[in-house]
Amino acid sequence: MHETNSKLEASSLAFQALAWALMDTSRADRLLALTGLTPEGLRTSIHHRGTQAAILSFLEAYEPDLIACAEVIGVPPTHLVKAREELEI
Repeated sequence: MHETNSKLEASSLAFQALAWALMDTSRADRLLALTGLTPEGLRTSIHHRGTQAAILSFLEAYEPDLIACAEVIGVPPTHLVKAREELEI
């Protein structure tokens, strides 16, 4: 896959993962607490690869969430892990 397409796909997965995480209030609160982001900070930095990687890293830290998110968005959990790795480059 071309590098630009790979980064776009990684960003797309991060946005989908964020939408999934925000569907549950307690999970959303945990995301903010563990990443150190505020709602305003998330809004202003969501387009940064570091923020996107942090969202995916949050899911990786708790395997049940990683698996549940992957299931809902229709990808294997390893795709979310690879997306995080891609965003950290």
